[in-house]
Amino acid sequence: MPSVTRAEIRAAAGRVAPHIRVTPVLDLGPGGLGSDWHPVLKLEYLQHSGSFKARGAFNSLLSRPVGPAGVTAISGGNHGAAVALAAAKLGHRARVFVPQSAPEAKRALIRRYGGEVVVAPDFNAALARCEDYIAETGALKVHPFAEPATIAGQGTLALEWQGQCDLDTVVIAVGGGGLIAGIALWYQDQGVRVIGVEPEGSCALHAALASGRAVDVVINSVAADSLGAPNVGQLVFDLCAARVDRVVLVADSAILAAQRALWQECRIATEPGGATAFAAVLSGAYQPQPGERVGILICGANQDLAKLAAVTL
Repeated sequence: MPSVTRAEIRAAAGRVAPHIRVTPVLDLGPGGLGSDWHPVLKLEYLQHSGSFKARGAFNSLLSRPVGPAGVTAISGGNHGAAVALAAAKLGHRARVFVPQSAPEAKRALIRRYGGEVVVAPDFNAALARCEDYIAETGALKVHPFAEPATIAGQGTLALEWQGQCDLDTVVIAVGGGGLIAGIALWYQDQGVRVIGVEPEGSCALHAALASGRAVDVVINSVAADSLGAPNVGQLVFDLCAARVDRVVLVADSAILAAQRALWQECRIATEPGGATAFAAVLSGAYQPQPGERVGILICGANQDLAKLAAVTL
């Protein structure tokens, strides 16, 4: 099983630098949000394509050969948008297979970046059609999380964050686990705790750590389109098992409350998956110690505006 190193994250940072934004941090100061600790938000929802996924997509396309058939991916939306954007910027075709549950706003974003969208009845059907397409055309598959190039690309976020502020803890939403794997790898032995956060109805990493191996879970969450991986896979499990401090679970109601609070307190408009890490500290699923400097990743902005308004107004 291939792995990933900090050196590969540093190399990925140099590779993707011309193509991604350095996203800002919002330091709310000691006692911010009425707490007795020090919250610092990393505003990755301002990244190209609206999520951190652009980092892994660009690194994947820049570190591997792409043939005339271009690239392909399976996605609930954000990964597909990032792959379509990276492909367009680098001069490649992109075909993205999505399940019927993928929000129309995210399908539209993929098309806006020039990607072709193929809708399948469910995730398994999307996977099968994608594999058939690869076999027929030789297109390069860009995996959303369980691939070294993707994980190294996502890990560049931690390298960037470390250069922006000193933290005791980082709190990270988890879907397939590629992001938290890269972040945990970068922060290993740096004196920073890494806390994962998953919805109660989409908890593949929590289940894997509890079982001692990657296992399948049933997905049923308001954040499923961005945090809905049914299995994190062996590579992510191996990287996280020894490096992630723990994974906490939050209810869908806490995620929606976090969306609302981010808008009301900070005027940050994010999708459910993007607010999930914040939900952990807002709900008490993760309780920082007094004075603890806690970095909270706000990582996705791709939500239908009508649905966002229904939550925040």
